[in-house]
Amino acid sequence: MTLAIFDLDNTLLSGDSDHAWGQFVCELGLVDAADFGQRNEQFYRDYQAGCLDIDAYLRFALSPLKGQSVATAEQWHRTFMAEKIEPMISNAAISLVEHHREQGDELLVITATNAFITTPIVARFGIDHLLACEAEVEDGCYTGQPLGIPTYREGKVTRLQHWLSEHGHSLDGAWFYSDSHNDLPLLEVVDRPVAVDPDDTLRAHAEAAGWPVISLID
Repeated sequence: MTLAIFDLDNTLLSGDSDHAWGQFVCELGLVDAADFGQRNEQFYRDYQAGCLDIDAYLRFALSPLKGQSVATAEQWHRTFMAEKIEPMISNAAISLVEHHREQGDELLVITATNAFITTPIVARFGIDHLLACEAEVEDGCYTGQPLGIPTYREGKVTRLQHWLSEHGHSLDGAWFYSDSHNDLPLLEVVDRPVAVDPDDTLRAHAEAAGWPVISLID
């Protein structure tokens, strides 16, 4: 079975769910909006520039969840989905996912955004498999600490290789759709890389390599 692998932010979504979550917790009053908002913007710029400290960012992004129960966080997320995420879901993205489903491909999202944020979003697309940064939970509450290998840059390749071994899949004929030059390590190991509304660096690389460049913005 052929794998169709998707990045999430600015690929299947016409926006960044991680960045939007930072804005959302500021609006809810869960953090000092001025300080948190400024740091959220700086981390986003670091990501775009390819110099993000992923461990520092994960601890920052997960800090509003520290000490919160899973049930409370899920309640916040339902509001977040309705207000922030639904407007980011394009008909073109849904159609692409459905095309691969109809082709009989195995669908997988792999994203550097944490699993708390992304699990309901991926379920919204009807995709069963997700590789994301993991958040620690103890006694039913988030600790604010990340777990395991982050699914970022080369970490996406490492986590995917573990997943392939566990599920008995291979990358033969696999697709990977992404918007970001941060995903070049994974784009370069699949048979069918596709740049989606790419940043300037990825666009230049894709054009030089002869990769398809598509848009999922309605």
